[in-house]
Amino acid sequence: MRIFGLKNCDTCRKAVKLLDGYRFFDVRIDLIPDQILDAALQEFGDDLVNKKSTTWRNLSADERAMPPRDLLRLHPAVMKRPLIETQEQKLTSVGARKRKPRCFNPCVR
Repeated sequence: MRIFGLKNCDTCRKAVKLLDGYRFFDVRIDLIPDQILDAALQEFGDDLVNKKSTTWRNLSADERAMPPRDLLRLHPAVMKRPLIETQEQKLTSVGARKRKPRCFNPCVR
């Protein structure tokens, strides 16, 4: 299991406490693999971008207009976190306060 997030993110810390047998990747240091990022963007689209974050508010209008993939590569902290990959499926906390996390599996189309 791999968890992609920020080491100082409270939501990521909560996920780490609840889960066993994981490897944590700080997205500011370790880039999310292209296959995982592409699958997450296919499933969640613009919802993967946290438009309520301080990082988002500090972006220029040109940066905000960038496609989500390019924006997440340039500013990985703007991703809604955590993004969790397991052997069976991938989960994220996107919209977790409003609804249950959605699952996706990039190998199943």
